[in-house]
Amino acid sequence: MQHDLEVAGGAGALGSIDANTGDELLGWDTDQFPTSIYLTTQIMLTILKYGGFKTGGTNFDAKVRRESFEPIDLFYAHIGGMDAFARGLKIAAAIRKDGRLAEFVKNRYASWDSGIGAKIEAGKAGFKELETYMLKQGEVTPNVSGRQEFLENLINEFI
Repeated sequence: MQHDLEVAGGAGALGSIDANTGDELLGWDTDQFPTSIYLTTQIMLTILKYGGFKTGGTNFDAKVRRESFEPIDLFYAHIGGMDAFARGLKIAAAIRKDGRLAEFVKNRYASWDSGIGAKIEAGKAGFKELETYMLKQGEVTPNVSGRQEFLENLINEFI
């Protein structure tokens, strides 16, 4: 869901969220109500980044689990999903206000702001130009760490 939102937001087509989740160990959507604060925080970071909803909203395309078969269970599921998104929104707003995550991302992808990176993003660099550029570069520059653990700990500060 997170990747889909980023792609839609980047394309200016952010609409409704098909808000459900799955089992991370299975690797596919199981139509469960979203209760992960980490997931809803990531989603709301994306929603805020693109200026919020202009159309659409959050649609719980989800079901209660087999063990939950009484009407009250559906009530609890909806409240839990809404609460998870509300908490995710508050946390995402605090992360944005703090600014460290945005600064990290800006620095991480700074090579796309000028030179060949900017040409690629603007669609003005073809394969021939990229080949010529890389051949002139010579040896590959060492990679820079993505600092995944740092970023996970940063998010954890707010959750």
